[in-house]
Amino acid sequence: MQRRERPWTLLIYAVLVLVSLPFVLPSVWMLISSLKSSAAIFGNPFSLSGSEWRPSNFWEVFRNYPFARQYLNSVLILLVSVPATLLLSALAGYGFARLRFVGRDAVFLMTLGAMMIPSELTAIPQFLLFKTLGLTNTHVPIIVLQVFSATGALAVFLMRQHFITLPKELDEAGRVDGLGYLGVFWYIMLPLSRPALATVAIFALLNSWNDYFNPLIYLNDEKLMTLPLALQRFTDPLGGVYWNLTLAAGVLVALPVLLAFLLAQKQFIESLAATGTKG
Repeated sequence: MQRRERPWTLLIYAVLVLVSLPFVLPSVWMLISSLKSSAAIFGNPFSLSGSEWRPSNFWEVFRNYPFARQYLNSVLILLVSVPATLLLSALAGYGFARLRFVGRDAVFLMTLGAMMIPSELTAIPQFLLFKTLGLTNTHVPIIVLQVFSATGALAVFLMRQHFITLPKELDEAGRVDGLGYLGVFWYIMLPLSRPALATVAIFALLNSWNDYFNPLIYLNDEKLMTLPLALQRFTDPLGGVYWNLTLAAGVLVALPVLLAFLLAQKQFIESLAATGTKG
């Protein structure tokens, strides 16, 4: 039986490898090119010759540019926006799944509708609002817009779907022990929601780490800029791009996201599968 399946298994592996190449090769090329000079990148893109290695690219990124400060800015924004997204989406998802109140379904549909509104459509009124409040050229509008973005609406949907799958007997048991709604949420529901929270955390992390649009609109000071904006600052006085430094910085930007996904991929896949089981 195993001998009959083996050729098919090898064929499936071969097809999967071919399908994965368009996704893997750009990352491999970026990693190799980040260790070369600009001339070597375009002279022989996939060469692995040791004479072309230039690991000092990673040091120059920090030495000649405010990249460390911009890296810290992205980390600080992430440390605020991701926990805020987790807390608010869990509370909202719990309310939509467990509480009964007038207009619940309508409000939930409006929340889902937020995922379909292009951010460009609301950019001008949002900018005028934050300018009136004197918050432009600060990190506040970026954090607020990340928490209440389409990703935030998706997080509410994922948490609601997760809470629906939990038995209602858990709520009743908590009430017997004297817990209120918040007590049931905090002491019973939240500890059982780690896979869903891990999924929401990954989406929120990607949304915060890769946000280019909002920092481009609200930040003018180079010291306040975040990593997506920093990647376009490695240029000479005439505007030419230092591709070796840009790619080295790109590797440093991609590493934390890749590491986060590898650490939480099991919970991520389990939670995505579970959200489709009940409506």
